[in-house]
Amino acid sequence: MSSALETLRRDFGGDIIEPGGAEYESAGSSIFASGSPAYVLRPKSVGDVQAGVRFAAGAGHSLSVRGGGHGFPGFGTNDGGVVIDLSELANVEIIDKQRHFVRIGGGATWGQVAAALAPHGLAISSGDTKSVGVGGLTLTGGIGWKVRKYGLALDNVVTAEVVTAGGEVVQASAEENPELFWAIRGGGGNFGIVTAFEFAAHPTTDVFYGKIAFPASEAATVLQGWADYLRTAPEALTSIANFANPFAGGPKAPVEIHVAFDGDDPELAAEAIDPIRRLGTVIDDDVALKPYADTLVDGGAPPPGIQFVTRSAFADKASVSEVLRILAEAGASEGSPFIAVRSVGGAVSRVPDDATAYAHRQAELMFVTTTVGPAPVVEAARPALEAIWERLAPHVNGAYANFLASATEEDVAAIYPTETYRRLAAVKRQYDPGNLFAGNHNVRPQ
Repeated sequence: MSSALETLRRDFGGDIIEPGGAEYESAGSSIFASGSPAYVLRPKSVGDVQAGVRFAAGAGHSLSVRGGGHGFPGFGTNDGGVVIDLSELANVEIIDKQRHFVRIGGGATWGQVAAALAPHGLAISSGDTKSVGVGGLTLTGGIGWKVRKYGLALDNVVTAEVVTAGGEVVQASAEENPELFWAIRGGGGNFGIVTAFEFAAHPTTDVFYGKIAFPASEAATVLQGWADYLRTAPEALTSIANFANPFAGGPKAPVEIHVAFDGDDPELAAEAIDPIRRLGTVIDDDVALKPYADTLVDGGAPPPGIQFVTRSAFADKASVSEVLRILAEAGASEGSPFIAVRSVGGAVSRVPDDATAYAHRQAELMFVTTTVGPAPVVEAARPALEAIWERLAPHVNGAYANFLASATEEDVAAIYPTETYRRLAAVKRQYDPGNLFAGNHNVRPQ
């Protein structure tokens, strides 16, 4: 046994799962990727995380960090390296009732957070899927059902506890290690393992939530009208447009406008949502008052052999009309990817561009294309998908890291504009000069 492994077994108080172990097959894989790591470590304390990081660095192993395990590129596992699975670090605790500050373990999921906060009438602007990890989502953005009113998940972080590549624990906040605090809000897992976040939550009521569906034949006019309306809609209203769903008819699938109105006043909700109902021929409308925690959906794992090719970009005000025109045309074609368009703006756009490492503050829309199926189906669809993105290229910018299935140099350049990347690289050089934390959309130390 190597000295590094002996030290790990002495210092690590959590589970060490190795090939051949009873849990290894499930522990070695993340949601969208299978792996064969040499060790899966499940720490039960911050000290365990420190021991795991020192072991990976000292033994020269590649390192993957897993929160919820939902990363499309499969960052949560590897072959032959170490996986640090944070799922045991999932406590949710209200630490300041007056200011609604909540401390959340780095391995918690948003479903756990919503369930813990609901009895207190509190919520945090987050994602929209219960099983998605707090850490992975927050470190790169967080666009969910409260985004236009309360900003990104990362905009609500007050403090983070970070284990660095050297195995040290540091605090990152506006007052303490402020440059690290800037970097982790958008820079992903490049700088260390966040073992705990402190968020500023907000009081919440039940919300009006559901979908309003229109015929596929009305996609072009509904989408344009929807985007136009969202420019002046109350910030309490957040909305997503989904169409060309291959499981609901592909090009003949309804256009579904999903809405969340952050409030329980039926008159104000109707005033905010009715303009969407007037955009076309409503064929379904299930908007109803429900607890905010119930707006988060379950996120299942795909069946074996099913691949997801997910790609994203942003559209600013000047390009929205052309982008939606191209997407509506694409959605009407056989073999179209599934298309989702999310409204942003509002509170997101009021944060200065350089306040965090999330660099796409002025975008009005973030949209995603997803192709799903066995490898031959995905490959067959690739030429048509590339053609759509070639048409979009002159009109879009950037990429949203949480909706990317790849991690190429081009992807990293899209996520981080040049000046943002330079600043991130300087922080990387300080906290991870050996690039131990490379299992991400990687910023290299410079």
